[in-house]
Amino acid sequence: MKFLVDGVANGAPISPKFAFGNIPAAGNFELSDNINPHLAWGDAPADTKSFAVIVHDPDVPSSGKDVNQTGKTVPSDLPRVNFYHWVLINIPADHSEIAEGADSAAVTPTGKTAGQHPHGRTGINSYTDWFAGDADMGGEYGGYDGPCPPWNDSIMHHYHFTVYALDVETLDLDGAFTGAQALAAMAGHILDQASQMGTYSMNPEVRDAA
Repeated sequence: MKFLVDGVANGAPISPKFAFGNIPAAGNFELSDNINPHLAWGDAPADTKSFAVIVHDPDVPSSGKDVNQTGKTVPSDLPRVNFYHWVLINIPADHSEIAEGADSAAVTPTGKTAGQHPHGRTGINSYTDWFAGDADMGGEYGGYDGPCPPWNDSIMHHYHFTVYALDVETLDLDGAFTGAQALAAMAGHILDQASQMGTYSMNPEVRDAA
């Protein structure tokens, strides 16, 4: 398959336009534009019946102990876990792109509702867990929400955009399903897939070094 994430060159830094957080002129953090990039794909197998898109970051700290703490740094040797930024399934087989801003055009405090859209069915992303218990931001985060790694992390984060061609029209998932649940439901149904990866850091030293 061919796959293009417009504006996110493979292996290159992601623009803050597509991120949830940005490095401000002063201080450690500010909200960013949080616009989903334009995706386009082609050359899928002839018997493809639907597509799915997963965006994940495998570099998220497994412990939040030192995350975003003044005077501390998240160490590079800390074990890392997956953080899902976009979970989208049941994309019709006659679709070959998702327009920029179609799934997210800004940060939505407490999250966007997961569910059916013309471009497919969205599940919840990992901000749902990250903001759990937060009085201002807590909620179920459906659809796309972009990068926002810890501003004191010592490593660059890598964001993998993957499109899957599936041999079923729909996956048997509804409600607040997660990235892990979507991948489990896809198992045995993937005909082909293609990925593109961009990088992002909220730590000025890491970003400048790259």
